[in-house]
Amino acid sequence: MTPPPDAPARLPRAVLRHAGARCAALCAVSAAATAAGLLLPAALGRTLDLLLAHAPAARWVACCAGLVLLLAVLDGCAGVLTGTVDARATAWLRGRVTGHVLAVGPRAGARFGAGDLVARLVGGAAQAGTAPGALAALLAGLAGPVGGVLALGLIDPWLAAVFLAGAPVLALLLRAFARDTSACAADYQRVQGRIAGALAEAVGGSHTIRAAGVADREAARILAPLPELSRAGHRMWRVQGRAAAQAVTVAPLLNLGVVAVAGLLLVRHRLTVGEVLAASRYAVLATGVGVLVGHLAALSRARAASARLTEVLSEPAPGFGTRQLPPGPGRLELRGVTARRGRRTVLDGVDLIVPGGTTLAVVGRSGTGKSLLAELAGRLADPDAGEVLLDGVPLRAVAHADLRGAVSYAFERPALIGATIEDTIAFGLTSPPPDRIRSAATSARADAYVRRLPHGYATLCSEAPRSGGESQRLGLARAFAHGGRLLILDDALSSLDTVTEHQITESLLAPGEGPTRLLIAHRTATAARADTVAWLDGGGVRAVGTHAELWRDAAYRAVFGEEARG
Repeated sequence: MTPPPDAPARLPRAVLRHAGARCAALCAVSAAATAAGLLLPAALGRTLDLLLAHAPAARWVACCAGLVLLLAVLDGCAGVLTGTVDARATAWLRGRVTGHVLAVGPRAGARFGAGDLVARLVGGAAQAGTAPGALAALLAGLAGPVGGVLALGLIDPWLAAVFLAGAPVLALLLRAFARDTSACAADYQRVQGRIAGALAEAVGGSHTIRAAGVADREAARILAPLPELSRAGHRMWRVQGRAAAQAVTVAPLLNLGVVAVAGLLLVRHRLTVGEVLAASRYAVLATGVGVLVGHLAALSRARAASARLTEVLSEPAPGFGTRQLPPGPGRLELRGVTARRGRRTVLDGVDLIVPGGTTLAVVGRSGTGKSLLAELAGRLADPDAGEVLLDGVPLRAVAHADLRGAVSYAFERPALIGATIEDTIAFGLTSPPPDRIRSAATSARADAYVRRLPHGYATLCSEAPRSGGESQRLGLARAFAHGGRLLILDDALSSLDTVTEHQITESLLAPGEGPTRLLIAHRTATAARADTVAWLDGGGVRAVGTHAELWRDAAYRAVFGEEARG
């Protein structure tokens, strides 16, 4: 989904709205500092005239000292407020983007990549979070030149006219600089995202890389975009340096013009010496392009980062309905379901019914859409066409809390989230009783492993050594503790030894009331214990039947490879 043309501007506006009172206070402090800076040249000029005339000037000297002190205090306050506003804006952006990525689900990682998402969330959000402070600084920076021109006009209209004659050149320089800086910053951040993505991929496969002895080659691959990153960075500095150089060329000419005219007016007794001093200072303020260049650069980088965050936020998150599921056994139905990944149609017009309380094993060769079907069954993803129903209610229409309470998942590589082992098993539940956690662990054959840990269920997850099978058992325990009317196991038994798998499936498939079970199966033993088997092939369901019935087909036996031949 392509963001609308004004999308990059929307996020900074949202950040400004969130900053609220602190941003307003920052603008007020910046405006007050600019006003004090504009008053100081006039006060200095008046003080100089009084001193040259040998008139009492103590009050004006005190006024100048007070303005200098006030400027120092206001600058300090502005620094504190800028840091506070930027930090809060960054935290808000990270919270919003993180929540959206989790709401979108696996599709966000598939589109952007885990590394690039982290780069956007960490570095991009920090850069975009500087928008309120950069905007306040830019407005204060613009107020200086505007106020300087007005002050020149008040001293003498000819002074303002001299400056305004060259002002369009400065405006064109700033406009070109802002445009070029935005493009360079976007390129720089994009390359950073590519490096982060490659690094995340390498960290995930660190064992494979080490076993293959290709660490040096992988490091070179990760860092391959560095020359491009360097070129983008140099382009940014060249753009900023060129703008500063051009400003340094134009601004002194305008200053000289203003001072020369002020000198002529002084000779003709239309200005005093103090007014000439004030005019020279206001000319410097009016040509403060160097300051504006820095503020524009910061705002351009924030805008470029906001555009990258907007791309993530533009990925649509699934909406939920308001209907409650009626009492039912967990009957699952797929009607004409079509699902694509990229440009490839993985599932095409799938029709499938799983009666409530029964077990369906889904088998098929790699790439036939087994895991995608598991995602659709519990609405971790939505089909591109067709619908999925649970006890007669389309999943899209079910309220979020009701749906998540009705469906539980266990995965091949479970993410074990939580401080302790008990927290991990209870993840997603609100204060479950300890007996429920231990019963679920027992059913998943994880209780003995947990009790061997130094602190049992209170052991920190980070301090609990685990094999792949032990991780899967904890993931299964979490699914069992969650409960619900539909249990989906996405290859969640693949890392278990044969004995443990047999024990868990015997417990899982024991006669009696229980949830509807959808198993993604790769082993004949798992498929054989299911009530029915759905055989996926060529984007659809090739056959549905018992394992014994389907086993007569040589093509079905070939799905299990060496296991079938053994």
